[in-house]
Amino acid sequence: MSMEQRVLDRGAQLLQSLKPVKQTKQHACTFALYSHDMTRQIETHHFITRLNQDFLQCAVYDSNDAHARLIGIEYIISDSIFETLPTEEQKLCTLMRTRFCNFSSFWIKLGLWVNPGVPEMVMKTEMENLAKTYGKFWCTWQVDRGDKLPLGAPALVMSPQAVSEGIVRPDLIEKRNIKYNVSIEALKASRVEIAEPEWINPLADYWKQHGKGFSVDIEPAEMKKRAPFA
Repeated sequence: MSMEQRVLDRGAQLLQSLKPVKQTKQHACTFALYSHDMTRQIETHHFITRLNQDFLQCAVYDSNDAHARLIGIEYIISDSIFETLPTEEQKLCTLMRTRFCNFSSFWIKLGLWVNPGVPEMVMKTEMENLAKTYGKFWCTWQVDRGDKLPLGAPALVMSPQAVSEGIVRPDLIEKRNIKYNVSIEALKASRVEIAEPEWINPLADYWKQHGKGFSVDIEPAEMKKRAPFA
């Protein structure tokens, strides 16, 4: 980066409010699997903004370092909101993370989601709430395959689950544990009393029931060339 660019960035930082960015309140580290290729597993870092008690939005990076790359976005919603979604939208979700259609309790209780540096007791209520949420995570930069830039269509990403294809590789977990000095056994023990949801919508984590993921293809489309008011 040139000196001119540094001066520009510093000046803009001092003069602008950057309000949306400053609403980020939490950093969580977890793991994700590509919906179309579950052999590809990645560590992800979520920088979380709370829009309200039922809705979180996350900027997802490949690390929490100063030069981390923004690799996607995730939206996390409560189970009550999830139940209002159209059927086709529910299929894209994961229970607590990975598409509005990933359920989160498994991945929370197994210690796969951590807030580095924050004591478990402080996060207890948040973990209990997260265990009843669904998430939709779109990856826009597939750095794990060596992409130097964000290329191609976004990829739907899923959260880990307790079946063979959805189990996170031990080496990824060990690397995370060493980096943040956490014990996955201690995390599991501290979360053992988190209540399981009484009911999980069968459309969430669609791949577990049907053995199929989702992928995005880019196709040419006719453009609307005239504004409706013209």
